[in-house]
Amino acid sequence: MLGGLQEVEDNLSTLRVLDQESRVQNQAVKAAQLSERLALSQYQAGTTTYLSVVTTQAASLTNQRTAVTLLGRQLVASVALIKATGGGWTVADIDKVAASGKADK
Repeated sequence: MLGGLQEVEDNLSTLRVLDQESRVQNQAVKAAQLSERLALSQYQAGTTTYLSVVTTQAASLTNQRTAVTLLGRQLVASVALIKATGGGWTVADIDKVAASGKADK
């Protein structure tokens, strides 16, 4: 029983930390995208080289990939939390949800 509670607490803590990291990373993504647009504008105006554009695009892509990685970690932690609380699902449950979604359309 105590081990189960510890597992729930660990997963809740992980989700909280990952949520904070995701918020910061999303701000980094927005900043990198702005930097990318500015570099492209500067290149089009002839005030910088294309290398600068490519460098900012690479930084933007890195930030986006990190954000996606964090999202994946959040999803894994969510599933672990569901498992730790005794929840779960079966393939039959997924099929029912899929079927009901099709019926609603």
